[in-house]
Amino acid sequence: MTPMASGRDALITGIGLISCLGEGEAAHLAALDAFTPVIDETSFAPYPVHPMTTLAMDTQIPKRGDQRQMDSWQRYGVYAAGLALDSAKAKGDTALLERMDMIVAAGGGERDYAVDAAILGALPKAGDPDLYLNEHLLADIRPTLFLAQLSNLLAGNISIVHGVIGSSRTFMGEEASGADALHIACARIEAGQSEICLAGGSFNAQRPDAFLHDAMGHAMWRGGFAPVWSRAVLGGGGILGSVACFLVIESRDHAQARGATPKARIAGVRTDRCNRAPGAATANAARQFAVLGGAAAASAVISGSTGGSGITAEEKAFVDGLGLPVRAANTAIGNAVEASFPAAVALAAMCIARGRLFPPLEPAETPFDGTPAGLFVTGWGLWRGEAAALLRPAEENGRG
Repeated sequence: MTPMASGRDALITGIGLISCLGEGEAAHLAALDAFTPVIDETSFAPYPVHPMTTLAMDTQIPKRGDQRQMDSWQRYGVYAAGLALDSAKAKGDTALLERMDMIVAAGGGERDYAVDAAILGALPKAGDPDLYLNEHLLADIRPTLFLAQLSNLLAGNISIVHGVIGSSRTFMGEEASGADALHIACARIEAGQSEICLAGGSFNAQRPDAFLHDAMGHAMWRGGFAPVWSRAVLGGGGILGSVACFLVIESRDHAQARGATPKARIAGVRTDRCNRAPGAATANAARQFAVLGGAAAASAVISGSTGGSGITAEEKAFVDGLGLPVRAANTAIGNAVEASFPAAVALAAMCIARGRLFPPLEPAETPFDGTPAGLFVTGWGLWRGEAAALLRPAEENGRG
């Protein structure tokens, strides 16, 4: 039986999503309904990447000075945050923005490639590699450059550009940080510690250091585009994507009081991590899904699978065991690390709001033509972190 509505329900009232598929809800749903991969196979060959769509930055970051002092990942995040505020009809509402909380998932920023190349090139020839590394990290990396790359500057720039000045938190930690951002936002709303929150993350995949990190761990897919589940069969490998996604999440009472139209309800978010011993991630996911209501609570799964070797095959076996249709979001937009889980939740909320799942993205996915009563979202990180969320319609029978 569906429980009665609670004034503390966590509702998504605004979505800001940008990726290779475009910007905003309509562009993403249209692209997924008639899916054709948007992929760059030459710029970082042999590694493909899903490039960011062309953005008119002035529409969300009007001051050129603000744009110039940000790196790409910060501009993407500020842009997506602006879209989310527009979607929630909160842009420019000073009284609302002054008490809007913010939780950001972000990495450590972008690098000085010339310095990195010089250090990496000379390190193997150094008589004392440890001493050489310490000396040159101290001498060659300018303190001002380092400070300009701090991950919490994304939150600062959102505050400067859009006026969101409630409490602020920034999480680091690959894919798990994006899941934790939403988890904490919902927990604070449900506990009465927050009424409205802007939560999400940003990732720029189109930079050499992003590929260097994953390639050194043999985690990247080489060659032409292949969908997530097809890659798993062939040994796995991630394809990165430039993505930024922010969600406005607020309590039911707060949304109703200001006349906001909710898109979906986040019925639960669970996060955990393990040492990735065989079956450990599956055990985490099984516990999370049991708490969220099991397979009976949803009609389909939107997976945030990275496509990485080993873990993708394990996740595929787990979600197949649920007996529900599955869609791998990263087939379309790529692995966006910190932004991956918020983006997958955003896609699920869009589908809930319109009452229809998008078609299969590859032959391994089965059709689903009904109205989804709920959607599960998974987010297994490439290296660590397992997360699950359940999204349901904002208004249900038995819920006011």
